[in-house]
Amino acid sequence: MKVRGERECQDCGTRWSYYETGSIACPECGSVHSVGIDDRTRHTDSPATLDLTPVRNRIDRAPLGELADRAAEACRTYTRKRGFIDAGTLRPLDETFVAARELQSLCDEIGRGLRIEDDVERYFYELLGGADAGERPTPEEVPSGLRSPYGLAMAATVEDYQRDVRTYLDDHPDEQARRLAGRIRDHRKRIEALDGNVDPADANRLVRAARDLGRFASEGDETAYVTADNWLAGIEQE
Repeated sequence: MKVRGERECQDCGTRWSYYETGSIACPECGSVHSVGIDDRTRHTDSPATLDLTPVRNRIDRAPLGELADRAAEACRTYTRKRGFIDAGTLRPLDETFVAARELQSLCDEIGRGLRIEDDVERYFYELLGGADAGERPTPEEVPSGLRSPYGLAMAATVEDYQRDVRTYLDDHPDEQARRLAGRIRDHRKRIEALDGNVDPADANRLVRAARDLGRFASEGDETAYVTADNWLAGIEQE
């Protein structure tokens, strides 16, 4: 959506940036009577922080299912607030968002009540340990039992990011970027059609291609275009 980022409280006169608070309420007096005082700018992001410390603090006294439920809720709250256009600028697809999407998918798998193999449980604890810092295991470490949840998580990540890339390209048309986005979309749909059951390395390549698409669309970086093309070529050769 397009919003007026600079706001002024009609009750106390305080001015603040909506982009920083994500709220029309005055940060000084709490009044919701405010007006925008600048031009409308495309904006999809909201202030959000992923903090899994409270979940990690319960590792020694809570069962796996409870930890998964708490982690999933923290990730859902975070990803729902996140967008990638900040005051008209297309932001990169960051690793914290990718890790949150992956952890959420893994937690949902655990929550289904199926028997959890030891390698899946170890992978959960490793991902829980670093997701909020943007740290996640490599695709080669993904257990065979998590191929589908992992693939679907990467596809969902790409869809989230591409939604904002499309919006950005509506305001900043670039046919070369649109064609690249179309190739990424086709690969994403293939992963979804296979219920995520693809080589984790391919799913991760698609995320990297989407990230480079963002760089190319926002910065016109030809190197990013070439890199994205190479990631997609790696998938197509499999």
